[in-house]
Amino acid sequence: MNNYEYIIASLPDIDLSDAANGKTPEDVTEFIREQLSEKDKALMDILLEGRDIEKLGPEFYAKALACKNRFLREFFLFDLQVRNEKVRHLNRALGREAERDTVVPTPAEDAPIGEEPDFSPEPELADTLRNIYSGRDILEKERAIDLLIWNKIDELTTFDDFDLDAVLAFLAKLQIILRWLKLDEETGREMMRTLLSQVRGSYEKLEFNA
Repeated sequence: MNNYEYIIASLPDIDLSDAANGKTPEDVTEFIREQLSEKDKALMDILLEGRDIEKLGPEFYAKALACKNRFLREFFLFDLQVRNEKVRHLNRALGREAERDTVVPTPAEDAPIGEEPDFSPEPELADTLRNIYSGRDILEKERAIDLLIWNKIDELTTFDDFDLDAVLAFLAKLQIILRWLKLDEETGREMMRTLLSQVRGSYEKLEFNA
């Protein structure tokens, strides 16, 4: 179990046009799950749970931000910042209090009394998000946000070619692609080609070094 190199090496074979042979993104997700230990499956489940809008409340983010896995902690902190900034933008547009309906993770039981962690984005990220959310084209706004998240995933896994974080990063990108296959199929397919090219490049680098 946990042969991450084998998992990564198998991914470039995905072909979205070959659904009849079981090579859909959903099948790839299940393939990855089958290769992981129970401990790693639990981390994978947190990642996938975080793509379910109905579950993205204070309890979920508290669990994700307390996770021992670095990638999941930082990924969902970024995700929380992006989502909350969208809520703030809508509140301002409606003339409501900016923080209304933003998600604040449930404090840990052992958190110091009176100490409230700050989950706000850095000023540069906040400015970027405000500019994106101010756009009028809904599809372009969604594309810009997902590109921002995609790039954040790359940033978080700069030195993770063949470990669990690399696998989780692939799955996080795959969830973005699945959404775009429904919103705009050509954009989704282009993202898939980009992702597989990145994976293929990482594996070729390993073979060269070997």
